[in-house]
Amino acid sequence: MLRERGLWVGSGIILGLVSLAFALLYLGANIDPPGHLRDLPVGLVNADKGGTVGGKSVRMGDEVTDKIATTPTDGKISWQRVDRARADELLAQGKLYGALVVPENFTASVAGLSAPGGQRPIRPVLTVLTNQSAGSLGSSMASQASQKAAHTASSALGRHLTRAAAGQPAASAAERLLLADPVSVQVGDGHPLGSNSGMGLTAFYYALVLVVSGMLGANVLHSQVDAALGYGHSDLGPWRRQRPLVAASRAHTFAAAATLMLGLSLVMGSLIMGAAVGILGMDAAHLPQLWLLSVCAVAAVGVGALALLAAFGTPGMLLVTMVFIAMAVPSAGATTPVEALPGFYRGLAEFEPLRQITGGVRSILYFDAQGAAGLSRAWVMTGVALVGGLGFGFGATWFYDRRGLHRRPQAVQPAAEPVPSA
Repeated sequence: MLRERGLWVGSGIILGLVSLAFALLYLGANIDPPGHLRDLPVGLVNADKGGTVGGKSVRMGDEVTDKIATTPTDGKISWQRVDRARADELLAQGKLYGALVVPENFTASVAGLSAPGGQRPIRPVLTVLTNQSAGSLGSSMASQASQKAAHTASSALGRHLTRAAAGQPAASAAERLLLADPVSVQVGDGHPLGSNSGMGLTAFYYALVLVVSGMLGANVLHSQVDAALGYGHSDLGPWRRQRPLVAASRAHTFAAAATLMLGLSLVMGSLIMGAAVGILGMDAAHLPQLWLLSVCAVAAVGVGALALLAAFGTPGMLLVTMVFIAMAVPSAGATTPVEALPGFYRGLAEFEPLRQITGGVRSILYFDAQGAAGLSRAWVMTGVALVGGLGFGFGATWFYDRRGLHRRPQAVQPAAEPVPSA
């Protein structure tokens, strides 16, 4: 057998293509996230109440936010100009990766720096809010962009204050330094998470467990049903069992496997949640919703994988791996935000199951199970995936049955006896 050239060539092509696809898909999404960054949503909040400077009513917060919003970012940052209440709401829905906040007393603090004499001035502050619940890397990118914008605004404001103080009595070196860079930038957490939230990554890993469990469950059930119907054998160590053949159609076989998957998803989803929350202590609320989504996600992924296996046979195992792992993980938007992915992966993120399930789990774990935070989309896409998997599976197997493409085992040919040498 090992002398057969086709075995080496065929296996080499298949394994080589699988390895190449995994390398291209995984690394292609994460080689240069900043280079592919487009329209990362970051809040820009102006809460400044203004003040009177030199007898004129001014709002320096407007000047700062206008400058930041109009400074070109090459399309990388999408500044969302909202008030503080709306910013907190968007942060709590995961729709902002961070925010830059101008406080209420900003104008008064700036005016106090150049006021002659009097009390010690209060240094103006700009606050950068992070949001790890929306993704650690995305939050980091938003924080870097906000801090850069804040320091740029501070330098521009410093030049204005320095010119304004040119005609006043000579200031000390410390005062000149403060006028040159007047604004202090403080970083805070815009949407705090619990200590057992994996810095915003537990939702992704939990969703990944659901997808992998559904996929592996489908592979197991596909083999188990074949063995139970006599179309395959079951091995346990050195023991092999071959049951009598049952003349079941392809549609009946798929129906049996799908029914098992739907029933056993209750067990799998329950054990996954029990292990994560009960044993490992993962921070989680809304446990009934988390349990229901876990069960339905496992069922949808499992039925979809069974449909591919029923339609394509052995190559279906590779398709299942490509669809649910190779293309799903890079486009999930968990480690690398979707806004920092190349266009191909953004397209995958529109329908890949892992992306949708991650959004739903994230909404339950971090965003108080709000539908707008991704839970509604997760339910809709999970339902579409389940119905689509059942439709495709029954459609393909019914077509094969109608065409007479039945699953009849081939007769086993005896191996050729070796010819003794002369």
